[in-house]
Amino acid sequence: MAGPGPGGPGQGAAPGSGPGGPGPGPGGAGSGGPPPPPSHPMNPAATAAAAHHHQAQAQAAQQQQQQHQQQQHAGMQPQHPAHAAAAAAAAHQAQAQAAVAASSARLADLLEFVKHEFDLLGNDAAQLKGQRDEFEHMISNQVGEVQRMQQHIVELEKRHSAMAGQYEEEIKRLRNMLDVRASSVGPPPHMGPPGTARIDSSAEMRERERDGGAPHLPLSFDRRAAASAAEEERMNGYEREQGERDRDRDGRPFGGPEKRMRIERERDREWDRDSLRDREVRERELTSGSTGKGNGRSGGAGSPIPSSNHSASGKDSARYGAVSAASPRGLPLMHGRHASPGRERGSMLPTGGEQAAAAVVAGNASLANLSDLDPDEVPKDLKKEGSDWLAIFNPKVKRVLDVNLVHTLMHESVVCCVRFSPDGKYLATGCNKSAQIYDTKTGAKSCVLSEQPPNSKGDLYIRSVCFSPDGKYLATGAEDRQIRIWNIATKKVKHLLQGHKQEIYSLDWSRDGRIIASGSGDKTVRIWDVDSGELMHTLYTSPGMEHGPSEAGVTSVSISSDSRLVAAGALDTLVRVWDAKTGRQLERLKSHKDSIYSVSFAPDGKSLVSGSLDKTLKMWDLTDTYHALNEGRYPPDTGRDDDRLGNASCAVTFLGHKDYVLSVSCSPDGQWVASGSKDRGVQFWDPKTAETQCVLQGHKNSVIAINLSPAGGLLATGSGDFK
Repeated sequence: MAGPGPGGPGQGAAPGSGPGGPGPGPGGAGSGGPPPPPSHPMNPAATAAAAHHHQAQAQAAQQQQQQHQQQQHAGMQPQHPAHAAAAAAAAHQAQAQAAVAASSARLADLLEFVKHEFDLLGNDAAQLKGQRDEFEHMISNQVGEVQRMQQHIVELEKRHSAMAGQYEEEIKRLRNMLDVRASSVGPPPHMGPPGTARIDSSAEMRERERDGGAPHLPLSFDRRAAASAAEEERMNGYEREQGERDRDRDGRPFGGPEKRMRIERERDREWDRDSLRDREVRERELTSGSTGKGNGRSGGAGSPIPSSNHSASGKDSARYGAVSAASPRGLPLMHGRHASPGRERGSMLPTGGEQAAAAVVAGNASLANLSDLDPDEVPKDLKKEGSDWLAIFNPKVKRVLDVNLVHTLMHESVVCCVRFSPDGKYLATGCNKSAQIYDTKTGAKSCVLSEQPPNSKGDLYIRSVCFSPDGKYLATGAEDRQIRIWNIATKKVKHLLQGHKQEIYSLDWSRDGRIIASGSGDKTVRIWDVDSGELMHTLYTSPGMEHGPSEAGVTSVSISSDSRLVAAGALDTLVRVWDAKTGRQLERLKSHKDSIYSVSFAPDGKSLVSGSLDKTLKMWDLTDTYHALNEGRYPPDTGRDDDRLGNASCAVTFLGHKDYVLSVSCSPDGQWVASGSKDRGVQFWDPKTAETQCVLQGHKNSVIAINLSPAGGLLATGSGDFK
């Protein structure tokens, strides 16, 4: 029997446990553990590396599972721990190799991205270099063009200097000829020979004074006066055609600065040609006159007297450089003795006879000539000057007015309008987007009225301002066709008056405080009730033609001191007067030869002053207008612009400005009329004699607005030079 001895069954080797069995021995089926993963070449692509890693892991897991199943199937015990550790190490090695492959793929991808960005930057750098080269070429061309322009400007300046020298020589030669002519003749008789008239146009008189500075020669009426009338009509037609197409943009209707400058250059060239032609004609006439051949002239120097229907022509305004002062001016009005001669009804001349009229015109012309001189050349006894202003006094008139500059108030745009408060303590100005109120004593800005933020786009010029009689409210009219009545204390709009179809150019507040009159480019004057803000009357300058071709846009309005009359100046050269209560048109005043830009009632309410682009001012006597109104002698109102109206008359015409008259104002005592012009000057006139007391210079642009303080003593001016 077999017992448990060494060779018995209990000590025999179990199947598979020996070196050759199927157990875990070196030669068994499971002795080697999971085989190492197959060796594959590295893929530089990140996706291929990741796929390989996952495949290796899957194969290792599958082999372990198969081995485990085999062990269970064979009823064998789990493999030895050393074998399991070797299998885990192999799996870990496979994972490490997969991670290295993934990192290599990621690095390759990043390198590829960096290369791509480098290529893009290289392309951008090449494009920028090309643009830089192009800009350098353009800059080089522009620099060359600027240099050529500078050279051209230098050549033009040389030519201009040469032409100026030629003109000076020509003027000297003509002066010598006139001096010789004047010294070779005797005093003029009081009456010329039959068939001649000792009447010269004021334009001819100023032209000769400017060119020769010698006494004026009597001219044959049928030759020289006719030629002057034709020349005046031609120039007036030219100026009116240009003016209607292009009014001063620097504060007044219609036109732009570029177009205006172009027209002025063309006009200057025209005047140059006319001046040369006239000098040649005068030289020939003087030469023929010195030999006494058939010209019918009596010897001697005559006194030029403008006819009653004649105003200055356009030629005498060529290239003047007068400048007026820039801000409110202290004017101690030292009223001397002035005669008050009676006026011949309908006359446009100062009173006192032909000799007195001739003296007035000659004095104004002398003052105009003085204003053309360099300030250093003006005699000291005829001028008063400051650091940036100059007053020149008329040498033919007794000096009774003193002038001092009080304040210069700078603005951020063109100053379109100025107006004092009734007590004279404040000054309101209108410019782009806002109205300002200043203290006239200190010059400090006390208030700014605006509904637009300062940085808003677009322009909105305030064309007109006026205070209420109590000084608590300010009315403003602007390009947006609306009238705003501001409460000055709260800076809020009390009433907004709407109805005009175009820009509002002028406002006036009645002395009784009940009504406001407004004038617009829509050819209407509108009268508003202040308390209710309601429209009372719409007064048409061209009834039935408000939408037609009429040129009757309203540029200026004024209410008489008794609040009974409303006057308006228009582009059609007419001044119209209405009954403020009924809206009936009372007067249609004709005399100006070009558009009217300003009207102002005198303090007595029975005189009206108008300023025009024909370079003149006119004073109208409305005494008979009041009589006819009080007596009910006006015809029934037909709603038309009636030519039958004619009770008023032109009492005085003021001659002396060298360019458009843009603004007029009357002193509160009626002793002075002030006017501002495109010639950049401000003139003070005696309304009784039409004599100019003085000319103020200082502005660098047109004097657009002017106002004499109702309290007296101060004058304010507004200009396109932002002052």
